[in-house]
Amino acid sequence: MTAVRALVFDVFGTLVDWRAGVAREADRLLAAYAKDLDGGAFADAWRARYQPSMETVRSGARPYRDLDALHAESLPGVLSAFGIAGVPAPVRAELVQAWHRLDAWPEVPEALARLGEAHLLAPVSNGHVRLMVDLARRNGLRFDAVLGAGHSRDYKPKPALYRDAVAALGFSASETLMVAAHSHDLAAAASHGLATAHIARPRENGPAGGETAPGVPVTYAATDLADLARQLGC
Repeated sequence: MTAVRALVFDVFGTLVDWRAGVAREADRLLAAYAKDLDGGAFADAWRARYQPSMETVRSGARPYRDLDALHAESLPGVLSAFGIAGVPAPVRAELVQAWHRLDAWPEVPEALARLGEAHLLAPVSNGHVRLMVDLARRNGLRFDAVLGAGHSRDYKPKPALYRDAVAALGFSASETLMVAAHSHDLAAAASHGLATAHIARPRENGPAGGETAPGVPVTYAATDLADLARQLGC
C-alpha cells in the first residue's frame, strides 16, 4: 500500500455536526417568529436544498456562487414551507451564518492534531474559504491549506475539486487520502486515483441516521476519526 502523505476532508457531516448546529441556531433565531419550531426538521429541510442549489453551478447553468449565497437563496423557500413569515433581512443573514458556527464531532480536534503531526491536512469541502476558516477557528482544527469549492470554483463531485487538491499539495493521488462520511464522495475521489477513508457517522442525520459503513470499496474504514488516526499509526 502506498504511504499516505496528505489527508483531505469532507467537512459537513464528516468533521462537524451540521444538523445539530443548524437546529440550535434556527431555534434561537426564529423563536420570535415560529412557535414550537422543530429545529431539527428545519435543518433537514434546508439541507435538502443543498444539492439542488449546487447543481445549478455544477451544470454550468450559472457561474460559481459560494455556499453562503446558495444558502441565502434557498432560505426563503424553507421559511415559507414552515409557514414562517416576517423574518427581517438581518435575522435571515444571521441564520445563514449558522453554517459557520457548527461544532465538531467530539473526537475530531484531538484526532486531527495527531494526524497533522505526520501528514499535510486540508478540507476539500463544498464550503468556501471563509466558511472553512470559521469552522476551523471555532473548533480548534488545524489545517495546512483550505481547498475545495472556494479553491476550485465548483462543487463536488466535479473532477476539479479532487484533482486540484492533489496538485495543490504536491503528492501523487495515491498518496492523498480523501476522508469522508459519504460513500458517493469517496467513489468520486477514488475515480481520480485518490486513496479513500470512510468515517462512520451514524448520527449525522439525527433520527434518519447516517452511514455506518462504506457503501463502496475504500482503502480504510473507520468508526470515527480517532480510529482512522490509529489505523494510520498516529
